[in-house]
Amino acid sequence: GIMEFSTTLILAGLILALLWIFNVKNKTNRRLPPGPTALPLIGNLLQIDKKAPFKSFVKFSETYGPVMTVYLGWQRTVVLVGYDAVKEALVDQADDFTGRHGFSSITYGWFNLSGIGSSNGERWRQLRRFTLTTLRDFGMGRKGMEEWIQEESEHMRAHMLKLKGSPFDPTFLLSCTVSNVICCLVFSQRFSYEDKQFLRLLTILSHIGKLNSSPVGQMYNLFSKLMDHLPGPHHKVFAEYEEVRKFIKMKIQEHKDTLDPSSPRDYIDSFLIRINQEKEISTTEFHYDNLVSTIMTLFLAGTQTTSSTLRFALSVLIKYPKIQETMQQEIDSVTGKGRCPSMEDRKSLPFSLAVIHEMQRFLDLVPLSLPHYTLNDISFRGYTIPKDTVIIPLLHSVLKEEKQWATPRSFNPQHFLDNNGSFKKSPAFMPFSAGKRNCVGESLARMELFIFIVSLLQDFTFSCAGGPDSINLIPEYSSFLNVPCRYHIMATPR
Repeated sequence: GIMEFSTTLILAGLILALLWIFNVKNKTNRRLPPGPTALPLIGNLLQIDKKAPFKSFVKFSETYGPVMTVYLGWQRTVVLVGYDAVKEALVDQADDFTGRHGFSSITYGWFNLSGIGSSNGERWRQLRRFTLTTLRDFGMGRKGMEEWIQEESEHMRAHMLKLKGSPFDPTFLLSCTVSNVICCLVFSQRFSYEDKQFLRLLTILSHIGKLNSSPVGQMYNLFSKLMDHLPGPHHKVFAEYEEVRKFIKMKIQEHKDTLDPSSPRDYIDSFLIRINQEKEISTTEFHYDNLVSTIMTLFLAGTQTTSSTLRFALSVLIKYPKIQETMQQEIDSVTGKGRCPSMEDRKSLPFSLAVIHEMQRFLDLVPLSLPHYTLNDISFRGYTIPKDTVIIPLLHSVLKEEKQWATPRSFNPQHFLDNNGSFKKSPAFMPFSAGKRNCVGESLARMELFIFIVSLLQDFTFSCAGGPDSINLIPEYSSFLNVPCRYHIMATPR
């Protein structure tokens, strides 16, 4: 009787109070961009295709327009769709949108916000500026970045030559190649493709990548505090992650023991020199932990992305043998067979350059970009986006936008060529994102893609047993990354 009645009353009161709080919250957020109705706690998760979240966002935008609010669990998220909205936020209003989420994603998390990937404010500015200039110096100085890449391309081709045209899955070889470029930059040494320690490092990087794209990884992104206490594969990867940190720390120690401050060999040396220079400055961002996590970021961000793009590139060449042949003719006429291609050759290889750009546009590797984060309330297009909102600039919608590209859904190098067959840039080419937070490794990645693809075509013709029609360019799975399908391919020496 009375007990039940009072319990019901208390419950009703609580529900009313909650509704009132919810309502007040919503009133203050009334200028939020529109979006689909969200459920408490789980938000819009049920309406989002787990296998390709970007498709759901594009669908929502047909109803709610180019700037919309979506709830990923309880995380308020504003999604920007199409070139105009993305450019306006990341380029025109760049300062408002430079925040990064303390993203707990498997790849970007556990950095305790150190490192360039997920830090904000002064730390991010200092580390990013340093990393950019260091990448540039190793592109100019002593043994330039370009030279390291050319050398690595020779090792890769020598390895392919040994296979004598028999079918192989290129995934592993391409990861070795690309990881070695990062090793050259960071440790100033490359590893043999048979080196046990190197292979272990690569295996772990691929586990981290796999976990990040799996449902468990995505749950971790949304509910990291909870997931820390639940069993699952993420704990095994945490342990492996520590193993990589150990390896990096050992390398840093080797560098400390042999450091010559007057001539830095690589990223670690340059960073150690800065640590020494700034040890009296209390606000410095140059300290040991930041060095470890920045290296970790360079490896994670610089390996899987570029090697997946190269793997996709080979699939494209096999699917379109005519394109492959036209590139080979162009390359033969410019570099011949003997000389390793250099970045200088880009101006003389407009068709090849256009194909490489189209490969990146079509693959659409990072459809959701890396999420940004509002560090305070900002106004954008008449809406108010409150502090602590995740911002997703939907790069997918820029790279595949109807009004930006003649044939957005099909592979077409003409997107990057003018009527005279000269290379033409497109403002909507944003595979590396745009603005102040664009990919720090952009110039490195472009260099790798160009030199590796061109030098491979000098020496080999690519095909596969099932013929061009057996190749599917639609990703094998999508979540954080669009991961291309794997194939056994043949590299026939020319």
